[in-house]
Formats: sequence, structure tokens, C-alpha cells
Amino acid sequence: MYLTGFATSLFQANCYLVGPGDDTSGGPCVIIDPGMESAQPCHQALAQARRTPVAVLATHGHIDHVADAAALAGSYGVPLWIHGADRPFLTDPKAAVNAELDALIDLLGGPPPAEPAQVREYTINPTSGQGHLEVADLQFELRHAPGHTPGCTMLCLDLAAASPTVFTGDVVFAGSIGRTDFRVGNPAAMRLSLRDQVLPLPDAAALLPGHGPATTMARERATNPYLLDLWDV
Repeated sequence: MYLTGFATSLFQANCYLVGPGDDTSGGPCVIIDPGMESAQPCHQALAQARRTPVAVLATHGHIDHVADAAALAGSYGVPLWIHGADRPFLTDPKAAVNAELDALIDLLGGPPPAEPAQVREYTINPTSGQGHLEVADLQFELRHAPGHTPGCTMLCLDLAAASPTVFTGDVVFAGSIGRTDFRVGNPAAMRLSLRDQVLPLPDAAALLPGHGPATTMARERATNPYLLDLWDV
């Protein structure tokens, strides 16, 4: 699998490029979570790898993960996929944060946020909280995991394989989890998401979060205090 990633902006949010084949094969790919200042490094990495994006995928709608989504989707003429609950934040980023970050969003300036020309919403089974998305010759299992935002969705590849990969967004990090004190945060929903969508992931899964270093499910199951403290959910 072709996979590369980099952190951008003062938020150090991780953006990922992933596609079938290897680093030299070229071909289609997807862009995951293109936040602030990610457009130019995306263009450079895509050109170097001879990759053509066919979609932009968002794990959630916070501005540090979708700020450049419209620009990149428009540049390549591809859709942005996002959970419907987070779609309003594409044009109203302040609605998804809190007063602490309102002033920072104003300070960052730039043009008013806009939706890409093509926006598609993930299809999630309301009972299981899961769904599927086939794009760029990749089969993603979607796991809706609200709490940080109402539309947080983990993007899972090859869960049945020996080396699965899960793009966790801001649901779970190495040693921590996403904040739940934003206007749209929900601590109770986060605890249920950790129990029902994160804990069942296989130990071999590589977790690629929205911030910070990669980790594994085995490591987080054994050491992450937020996963260890789920006995009373």
C-alpha cells in the first residue's frame, strides 16, 4: 500500500495520502484530512509519487483537518466525503470549537470557508455505527465515533488482514483521546465510541491519528488511560 503523511500548520494536524500498490507504482489515491497549509505539500507529494487523487476523505469537520479540502477537491475535480453531522462545519468552523479558539480562527484570516463543489456524505448503519466506502481501489470500513464532534468517523483498511490500518482522526491518539469540551463535544458519546468502535479494533491495527505519532491498538489497549477507564460505561 502507498501511504505517506505529514503534519501542517500551527495545529500540527496530520494529513495522509493512501492508495493501492507501492511507493513506485503510481495510480489512484485518496487524500485524508487536508487541513491548513496542506495543499502545497499534497501537490508536491502527489506529483513525486505519480498519484492521482480521486477523493478527499475527512475524519471530521474541524478546520485544522478540512481547511484545504475545498481547494484540493476543486483542483483535482474530486468529491469530499464527510459525515453529514459535520458537514455544516465546512462553512461555519466556529460552530465546532469554543470561545478559546474563536479568536484564533479570526486571527488566521483568509477567505470565507466554502464547501467543495462536490460533497458526499458517508453512509452509516444507525444500529452498528459502521459502513463501507470503496474508492481508489481501496475498501474502507467506516466507524462512526462521535464525541469529539458529532460526525467523527474512523477510516479502517484491511481489518481482517495481518496488518490493518486505521485513520482515527481525533478520536484516539497515542496515549490520549480527542477533546470533548468544544461546543459540539459530548463526553458520554465519546466513552461509548471508545467502547463500541475503538476497543473492538484488532491489536495488530496501526492507528494513524489526526495529531501526533502513530501507535498500535495493542499499545493503546494496554496503556491509554481513557481506554483503561471504561468499566463503568
